[in-house]
Amino acid sequence: MPSVFETPSVSIVIPGVDIPGSQIYVPFVYGLIALATVLVVHEFSHGIQAIGEKIPIKSIGLLLFAIIPGAFVEPDEEKLKKAKRSSKLRVYAAGSIANVTLALIALILLSLVSAGIPQFFEEDGIAVDRIVPDSPSEGILKEGMVLQEIDNHRINDSQAYVDIVSSFSPRDNVEVKTDQGTYHITLAKNPNNESVGFFGIQANKHFELINDSWGPLPWILFELAELFQWISMLNLGIGLFNLLPIKPLDGGYMLEILLSYKLSERQYKPIVNALSMVLAMVIVFSIVAGFL
Repeated sequence: MPSVFETPSVSIVIPGVDIPGSQIYVPFVYGLIALATVLVVHEFSHGIQAIGEKIPIKSIGLLLFAIIPGAFVEPDEEKLKKAKRSSKLRVYAAGSIANVTLALIALILLSLVSAGIPQFFEEDGIAVDRIVPDSPSEGILKEGMVLQEIDNHRINDSQAYVDIVSSFSPRDNVEVKTDQGTYHITLAKNPNNESVGFFGIQANKHFELINDSWGPLPWILFELAELFQWISMLNLGIGLFNLLPIKPLDGGYMLEILLSYKLSERQYKPIVNALSMVLAMVIVFSIVAGFL
């Protein structure tokens, strides 16, 4: 089983940036759009729920930090503190519930779009989607190349690709035939399993248009599919993360409110603070481990 040093359970989300130790790369454009939906939906849901609980909003708006979009909603803190505990719970939970709901909606849309792809396309090999920096393939393979054979094994579909790449060991010298030529790559150790060879490429299915009744328009299905995928993933991941019982996350405040039903403030405050510190250290350790 991989250790936390090999597969961190927590990773920073920065669109267009490789995060050491993380196997997830968030594309720049889709990542920014998806991140914008996370922040806007989350914050505005807090505001809408606060208004529904008769808690005034002092300020609300959109912002742009460098190129990272965001939003903010500032309820009246004094009114929020004096509100009923059930009302405060609903206000704090609204953001994450909205994120998870949007994630499910995006997942449904992704399923509908994916169901339409076979009507216009058929799988035709594997295309290089991205080269991992400082990997064996950097400077040899290029994004957009279509993999045809690996060590004389024909790559017709994604399953064939997975089967062949998982069969190599580190330091194997592998011949890769593409639509742009034949190349030789000496594999490195896989960051997640040192006994398996590592090419350093991220690949996607390559499709060929077989139904051109709509002209080139069906190609937009792939763009929509990737967009809905990232909207779903980021909203679900960040929405659930925000429910962790750590202050200043919403989950930390919700835990305080729940404990206040049975404990005094002098009793529950130290419990929440200690738990927040322990979980925060675990998260920081997981992130830092990815850089080691």
